[in-house]
Amino acid sequence: MSLQLSFAQASATGPREENQDALRLVTPNPELAASKGYLFALADGVSQCADGGLAARASLQALALDYYATPPTWGVAQALDRLLLAQNRWLRANGGGQPLLTTLSALVLRGRRFTLAHVGDCRIYRWAAGQLQRISEDHVWDQPGMQHVLKRALGLDQHLQVDYLEGDLHAGECFVLLSDGVWASLSESQIRAVLREQIDLQDAAHTLVSSAHHSGSQDNASALLVRIDQLGTSNLGDSLAQLQQWPLPGPLRSGQSIDGWTVEQALSQSRQSLLYRVHDSQQHAWLLKTLPEQRKDEPGALQSLLLEEWFLRRVAGRYFPEVHPASQRQHLYYLMREYPGQTLEQLFARTGPLPLADWQALAQQLLQAVGMLHRRNILHRDIKPQNLHLGDDGQLRLLDFGLAFCPGLSEDRAHELPGTPSFIAPEAFGGEPPSARQDLYSVGVTLFYLLTGHYPYGEIEAFQRPRFVQPTSAARYRPDLPEWLEHNLNQALLADPQQRFETAEQWLLLLEQGERQHLSIRPRPLLEREPLKVWRGLALLSLLLNLILLISLLKG
Repeated sequence: MSLQLSFAQASATGPREENQDALRLVTPNPELAASKGYLFALADGVSQCADGGLAARASLQALALDYYATPPTWGVAQALDRLLLAQNRWLRANGGGQPLLTTLSALVLRGRRFTLAHVGDCRIYRWAAGQLQRISEDHVWDQPGMQHVLKRALGLDQHLQVDYLEGDLHAGECFVLLSDGVWASLSESQIRAVLREQIDLQDAAHTLVSSAHHSGSQDNASALLVRIDQLGTSNLGDSLAQLQQWPLPGPLRSGQSIDGWTVEQALSQSRQSLLYRVHDSQQHAWLLKTLPEQRKDEPGALQSLLLEEWFLRRVAGRYFPEVHPASQRQHLYYLMREYPGQTLEQLFARTGPLPLADWQALAQQLLQAVGMLHRRNILHRDIKPQNLHLGDDGQLRLLDFGLAFCPGLSEDRAHELPGTPSFIAPEAFGGEPPSARQDLYSVGVTLFYLLTGHYPYGEIEAFQRPRFVQPTSAARYRPDLPEWLEHNLNQALLADPQQRFETAEQWLLLLEQGERQHLSIRPRPLLEREPLKVWRGLALLSLLLNLILLISLLKG
């Protein structure tokens, strides 16, 4: 079920020479609408500036073009804020010595949610069940005689402040965006009367604009109306499943052909997924991932697989497996390139704890990968040695995005605890929502395990409700661990998320600085660093003193 909308717009110059209002409606293709939503915007250029019409039109054009070019995984408010800040700088730099000013209100509708960005004195209302509710604030001075003087607008100040509002959509409601040329001349009761009497949206928009001028408005007048005819799906995974209704391929046999791919062999089969090695027509090897037949009716299963592929396509880079376009497929699966090498779990099983130099190199690669992932607003939620692949070329790749989460696009199911218990952050056990700090905690446990073969809080089983007090120091198992590195790893594993690293880049910087940072850390006592040597030395000293005492007694 996709979001269904009706919309209309109207704008009139009125008694002025030029219409400095601008309106924009963008209805993208269904897949883009599922991730970025539908954009509706109204701008009112300030006539006292260099060219208010240019400021309004240029701002809406930039917003409409650039919003859909932002990363699909960015949140709506995050993307709008970046773009409006950039447009504010452009207006301030291109006025030819005079200000280029415009007000702007933008509305993004996606799935079952709306996001509103607002600066200036256009107004946004919600109209539902005969009730008209204003959901924007006029950014004007409230002193007598200054009610039409803007205190906030695009291009006015170096530091732009935008109001944002997010909320749930309701079927049948209507959003009404009006320039001040309309609302300053019509009372809310008059606006209500027009919306109640004019069922057709286009008639309502025209009536609002013409009524404003008939009531004496001396300004440009514009109206943009959007009605919610049908709510969309609650998250991106549901939208993708609706757009791509493919059947599962079922069990595949060696030599079987599917959508032009030849199956070589099954590599892994579990209740969660099936993985096959397949070849294309040029005999290049790829991995085909799909679901067992018994999961086809499981709630969320098909959506998760489609979302996993969607995430991988949007984090393309050397730290992640390449995904094949597979444009000819007719079944539910996705394809990723197979790389020669082994997982870090396999490497550890073969060699045991890693040499310190190899460990540091892998730690830096892992943090670079996680940092790239987080900059794209994606959380992995299942970082562990089994999901880290070390290629024969020395390249580390992060695998298995089956539990990945994108705030604003993924569904955060309450009481769900995804991941492997020993690698899950303490606050997640307490019900905290997914966060970058939780991923970084998993990185810390992974690195601790690869270095020592142990877990910082002991191994945790699925049925346990663990208590986190103080992590075991890795130096207990690795005497060769430098003090600065021990301190670094301990910080990543603290139970309080606020005391851990905030970003992968922060942690990576400390790793790259290396031993230079040890100067700022309190030196550890020798007993803590080399307890065995200290006790052996004390025992030897005690024995020596006893011998001296015995000899003295014998001579006496």
